[in-house]
Amino acid sequence: MRIAFTTELPKEGFKRLEAYPNPSLKGRPLLVGKDTNWTEAEILVSTFDYKVPREMIEAMPNLQLIANFGAGFNNIDLDACRERGIRVTNTPEPVIEPTAELAFALMINIARRVSEFDLAIRNGNGEPMAVMNNLSHSLYGKTLGIIGMGRIGKALARRAAASGMKIIYHNRRRLEDERIKGIEGARAEYVDFQTLLQDSDFVSLNLPYTPEVHHLIGKPELGMMKRSAYLINTARGAHVHEAALVEALKNGIIAGAALDVYEFEPQITSELLTLPNVVLSPHTGTGTWEGRISMCENICDNILAFMDNDLNKMNIVL
Repeated sequence: MRIAFTTELPKEGFKRLEAYPNPSLKGRPLLVGKDTNWTEAEILVSTFDYKVPREMIEAMPNLQLIANFGAGFNNIDLDACRERGIRVTNTPEPVIEPTAELAFALMINIARRVSEFDLAIRNGNGEPMAVMNNLSHSLYGKTLGIIGMGRIGKALARRAAASGMKIIYHNRRRLEDERIKGIEGARAEYVDFQTLLQDSDFVSLNLPYTPEVHHLIGKPELGMMKRSAYLINTARGAHVHEAALVEALKNGIIAGAALDVYEFEPQITSELLTLPNVVLSPHTGTGTWEGRISMCENICDNILAFMDNDLNKMNIVL
């Protein structure tokens, strides 16, 4: 099996491929665009920020597996894969804790105005240190509304509950067990979408992207939120109508937003860069060294299971 990589990834995450008893896996993997024979690859390792369109798939006549680096897979033309019988896998487990961690960090940052204060101090235009200056808001005792209570949503709920927050959530289906793992007595309460927007002090988006949830949060939804509320998005940028969000932030419809993803990535709406009530992060929810290596190891799991024809051990998308 010949393997093509769309992107350079940590080599230490692929040690088990080198140990596999298949001579074609020995040595350096192929790199798309850097090896004229990459179209001969039978396995493609793609990353969530790399588009794999129909033309690319059709240019790889021997392709049997696309092992995507990331939990999402909307970067891949699944219809083209389905027509060819090409398997597609993802790496859902390694992204859970890093993404939840960043979402929680963004909540703390926007509520406690960490980035805003840091910039003011560096620029020499901050308020003097005094008892009633530089005030912010606490997370303790506030309500976190999680839209998309999957694995990442649950990991975020665990962190928030441990900090004394009340958890409500909206999901396609109500959870059978609403207890929050590891936090004695803490529970998440299912509510309808409108109630979540109206009652939450923080609204966190933690659901996968599909066309049905494009612009899930737009002008009407932002208008339902508390004026003191914050929007947190570490899921997909297109969940939010960015122009409507800018207007809501400028006009005090909501208190602030913390974003790791953007509607028009890699471009960021220029007005977001000028607003003091926004915290911005460069789509780095899974971006820790530990997370990246773990994702590579999960890629190995998928590839080795594919070569062993053990579908039960693969994170199969298609």
